[in-house]
Amino acid sequence: MTIDLSRREALLGMAALAALSGSAGRALAQAKFFRIGTGGTGGTYYPVGGLIANAITTDALNASAVATNGSVANVNGIVGGAMESGFTQADVASWAYTATGIYEGKPKVEELRAIANLYPESVHIVVKKGAGIKTIADLKGKRISLDEPGSGTLVNAKALLGAYGITEKDIKPEYLKQQQSADKFKDGTLDAYFQTTGFPQGTLTELASTNGFELLAIDGAEAAKLREQFKFFAVDEIPAGTYKDVAGVKTLSVGAQWVTSSKMDAELVYQVTKGLWSDKTRAALDDGHAKGKAIQKSTALQGLGIPLHPGAERFYKEAGLLK
Repeated sequence: MTIDLSRREALLGMAALAALSGSAGRALAQAKFFRIGTGGTGGTYYPVGGLIANAITTDALNASAVATNGSVANVNGIVGGAMESGFTQADVASWAYTATGIYEGKPKVEELRAIANLYPESVHIVVKKGAGIKTIADLKGKRISLDEPGSGTLVNAKALLGAYGITEKDIKPEYLKQQQSADKFKDGTLDAYFQTTGFPQGTLTELASTNGFELLAIDGAEAAKLREQFKFFAVDEIPAGTYKDVAGVKTLSVGAQWVTSSKMDAELVYQVTKGLWSDKTRAALDDGHAKGKAIQKSTALQGLGIPLHPGAERFYKEAGLLK
C-alpha cells in the first residue's frame, strides 16, 4: 500500500520529530553526571559500584562506576575533579582529611566528605600451599605483591609488615594490580600477596578453585598493637569455606566508605544518598553481590572519620539516624 503525504503533513511531522528530539536533548542536558571511583575490575569496589550506579541512575541523574587504582587514587581524583565521588578505605579517608599517616607532610584534604559507610573490607594475606609460610614473620625474603600504588591495600600491607618488624627491604616486593598478582601467583613467580577487600572476592574465588592457597592469620599481640595504633582497624574473621578448601582465619578489617567533596551540590548528594537507600538499590545489592547484603542503612554512619556531606546529613536526619 502506498501512502501519499501532502507537503503540509510532511512539514508537521518533521516539526513534531524536532520537538521530540529537542525535549530529549534538554532532558539529557539536565541530567547530572555522578561518577563513582571504584577500584580494579577484579576487586569488590568495581562490581559493587556498578550495582549502585545502575540502581540510582534516573532521568535526572546519570551515575557511573569508574575503574581506578583504588582508595588513594579516588581521593586524589575527587580533589582533582576527575570524579564526583569514590570508594575509599576508612583509614585512607581519615589520613587524607587530617594530613596524618601516609598524608603526613601534605596539605589536609579538608574538602573530603562522607556519603556512607558501606561494608567491612578484610585483609587477606594469600600464600602458597605447602610453602612453609605460617605467620607474617615467615614472609621475610619472599616474593610478595603489596598491591599497586594508590591502593588502600598497599597502605595496610606496609603497616602489617611493620608490626612484625619487616620492611620492604626484607622482602622482594612487587606492586601489582589484583589480577596481575593472582596471575603471577598461579605461574609460581609470587609467594604471597596482600589484598584488602570484601569477601568473597571474585579473583580469589577463582584462584581457590584452580591453584588453591592458604590465608595467614592476623591476630595476637601484633594485631592488638596495630589496633591500638590505628583505631580504624577492627577485629574480623574470614570464615572457613569462604574460598574452596581454604581454612578460616582471624584477621583485621577496615570500613569501605563512599566519599565525595564539600564542593558537590547539596541537593545532588541528597538525591544520591536517598537513591543508595532506596528499595531498588536494596534489591540490586542483595541479589547482585555477596557483599551487598552487608551494606545496611543501620551501619551507614559507623566508623566515619570525616564529616558527612550536608546533602547526606539531610537524608540521615530525615531517616531518623541523626538528630
